[in-house]
Amino acid sequence: MPSTTSLPPTNEVPPIVLTFAASDPTGGAGLQADILTLASLGCHPLTVVTALTVQDTSGVEGILPIDAEWVADQARALLEDMPVAAFKIGMLGNVETIAALAEVLADYPDIPVVLDPVLSSGRGDALADEDMIEALVGLLLPQTTLLTPNSLEARRLAQQEEDGEDEADNPPDLPRCARQLLDLGCEYVLITGTHEGTPQVINTLYGRHGVVRSDRWERLPGSYHGSGCTLASAIAAHLANGIDLEASVRGAQDYTWRTLAAGFRPGMGQRIPNRLFWSQVDESDEREDEP
Repeated sequence: MPSTTSLPPTNEVPPIVLTFAASDPTGGAGLQADILTLASLGCHPLTVVTALTVQDTSGVEGILPIDAEWVADQARALLEDMPVAAFKIGMLGNVETIAALAEVLADYPDIPVVLDPVLSSGRGDALADEDMIEALVGLLLPQTTLLTPNSLEARRLAQQEEDGEDEADNPPDLPRCARQLLDLGCEYVLITGTHEGTPQVINTLYGRHGVVRSDRWERLPGSYHGSGCTLASAIAAHLANGIDLEASVRGAQDYTWRTLAAGFRPGMGQRIPNRLFWSQVDESDEREDEP
């Protein structure tokens, strides 16, 4: 983790990551989570606001999408000024914004794209309707380097290709979901298992030739606000630092698990990941270091 002894010279530009997401006033998810994560991992975050939200740690009460032209203008102004090493995409707000973002990404095909398909809040509040999901699948997945759905999101996205199959009676298995999502154009899919009933959380990375890696993590008690945002941003940060994709996925999972293990509950709802856990020295450790 970063330390004061390993900071770069003041004239050195850190890797730059551009994130598209909604503002979350709790600081648990959205742009605020991305900023904290990217900065924690040594990157300079650029932010494009896609929507404003009314929410607390229990759930989302309201969403105000930003005009799609404003979203595109924010991005193009930044991209014409600074060299971006990776894109991270979160909640987008409406179909028009998805279409505008797809046009922006098409002009920068060499920059890796990490897409976190935010379809609902932790409480289950719907954050994307079927038209948005269709646009996301058709316009953004073909430009995505890595898609990071949880198992519920993976099944819902893959259902776009189910041609009327009864999802409730015959839910698609996750490897099949991954194959369908890869066929839709993204290069890799990381399906996280937080919502599955397994003793451990199993996260599996799929590529064109099948499973690339599978990682198991201790299942922590409670629920967390912003874990998906943290994971996707952490992967983008690793990629921006020049780390290959498989190692980026592994390193980002480790970082995310540590933020959750150090998480805190500031309100009456979900816990929030502590993205700056590494900077907080235990008082007992300080006493042990004293002469």
